[in-house]
Formats: sequence, C-alpha cells, structure tokens
Amino acid sequence: MFGRERRVLLKDYLDQGLSKTAIAERLGIGRRTVYHWLATGQLERELDAEVRYRPRPPVPTKLDPYKPLIETRLAEFPELTATRLFDEVRAAGYRGSLTQLKLFVRRVRPQPPPEPVRRFETPPGKQAQVDFARFRLPWGVRYALLVVLGYSRLLWLRFYPRQDMPTLFTGLEAAFSAFGGVPAELLFDQMRAVVVRDLRLDGRSLTTNAECRRFAAHWGFQIRACRPYRAKTKGKVERPIRYLRQSFFYGRSFVSDADLNAQAERWLASVANQRLHQTTHARPQERFEREEQPLLQPLAPRPYQSLILAADFRRGPTPLVATPVEVEQRPLTVYAELAGGRA
Repeated sequence: MFGRERRVLLKDYLDQGLSKTAIAERLGIGRRTVYHWLATGQLERELDAEVRYRPRPPVPTKLDPYKPLIETRLAEFPELTATRLFDEVRAAGYRGSLTQLKLFVRRVRPQPPPEPVRRFETPPGKQAQVDFARFRLPWGVRYALLVVLGYSRLLWLRFYPRQDMPTLFTGLEAAFSAFGGVPAELLFDQMRAVVVRDLRLDGRSLTTNAECRRFAAHWGFQIRACRPYRAKTKGKVERPIRYLRQSFFYGRSFVSDADLNAQAERWLASVANQRLHQTTHARPQERFEREEQPLLQPLAPRPYQSLILAADFRRGPTPLVATPVEVEQRPLTVYAELAGGRA
C-alpha cells in the first residue's frame, strides 16, 4: 500500500534529486515500484486525502438461485435444520455443498427474542431455598450448605465433610434454630437426598424421599423441587453461592474446619446479611427482623429422631481419622486354659 508516509518521503527524495534506484533502496522497495507510483500519479494525490476502498463485488455462488426459497421457509418455520433445507433445495436442483448452505442459514435464520427472566418473589415467611456448594481446601473437599430466606434474603451457611441426608437434616435444624422459626416451604434442587424421581417434564409426577417427607412433616414445611434444567427458579440461592465464593472464600486462608466455620459465621453477621441487597434495596438482617421473622412457623418442640438413618447421626460428622482401638494383651497360658489345656 502506498501510504501517506511513503508519499512524503518519495516527494522529499525527489526534491533532493536522488535517483530512482537510491529512492527505492531507502524506501526498502523495488525500483519498478517507484516507477509505478510515479506513472500512476500517486505523488500528485493530496497527502491528507482519505483513502476509500470500494467493497468487493459479491461472488456468484451455486446457492444464489435458492436463497429466496430458504429465506421463505425459515420465515415460516424458523427451527428448520440446515440438513433439512439442504434436502429441499437439492430436490429443487441445488448442486452445491452443505457447508455453503449452513453458512447462509446461520446468517439469515430468524432469531427469537430472548425469553424474559421473570423474577419470582415470595411473601415473608413463605419460602427458603436450599443448596450445597463444593469447595476444595488443603485438607480435603468440604460442602457448604446454604439456606436463603426468599423474602428477606437472609443467608445461613455451614461447611460439612459430606452432602448426604444426615448432613442435610442436621444443617436445616441448625438453620431453623438460627432463624427462630421455619418457612412454610423449602425449595430444593434435584438433590438425591430429597428427589427420588422427577417425571414432571413427561407430564407425570415428582417422587420425593420418604424419610425427607417425614422430616418435613416433623418441622411443618412443604417440600418443593426445581424442575429439571430449570435451576433459574432457584436463583435466590444460586447467586449467593457465587457471592460466597467471591466475597468470602476467595483469597482467605483457613487452618481447620472449626476455623472455616468460625470465619463464615463472622462473615454472615458482619458482611453478607448487612449489605444492601441489589434486588430488595434493604439489608437482609433488618428486613428479616422487621418483616419476615414474625411470620415464620414455630420451631418443633424437639429435634427429628430418625428410625431409618444411622442411630444418633446428630453426634456430628464422622472423624476423618479413625479412632484407634486398644487391644489388651495377655499371656498365652490364659488362652490355653480357656481352650481346656495348658500352654
């Protein structure tokens, strides 16, 4: 390209009386190029004139005669696949490639307007949303159980070594105790501790775990489950998981499970539940105390006692290191006497 800078240099070198060969050497181009520039009047152009390039004329393709047919079909049936359209235009005489047709379909296919995200709000005391989040620590994987009250956005969480049913029950009872009451319903994702089978997409029913139903009846809440592939309905707890990772977990150091949960408890009290929430424009703790806590259902008079799960599961998580067993050692004569003889 004969740019403005080279034009200036060429004119300057010519004014200095340099030969075409010397000019070509200084510009780092061939001598014939210098002659071409001079012969085509490049030097006489205005130095500040804007260079304009004409668009290349479209190259005719084998698909051109069939483009109106494709556009008409897509206007009526926007979801027609490129393979289906390829069969149709081949029947009409098209002899080009499928790739060429795919590129054209990708460019002209009508795009449906984005589905609006409908924010689903619940009245005070109506609903809490529940989920687990996985975190990796130097001493192993831990699972944060999060419970978010739908109206106030008050957040409760605690870290556990597992995400099984005993952990879920123990954590929920701790959350109810912290709230001072129980929401009317709990919304879960498709977690195995709650959902046995969900055939609602096929027009059939949702089957929940019987032990979970007994737990819910004991505490007086209804079980709700998100439909498969519709986790947006549980956004009130999905967004706090991201917030937990960014605001609390990222960049902090922990030395043990006790330290992890102690720091999480301080973060909840001083940061998460005291921030001005972007949706409600209120602080979760204040909104909870003022409007939601009075409408929670009363706590059950005693913890849930399971007849199915391992006995006394609320003793806490199983130690990560097995407790050593002491074995009493005795002389061999004792065992011989028990066997009816002597050593």
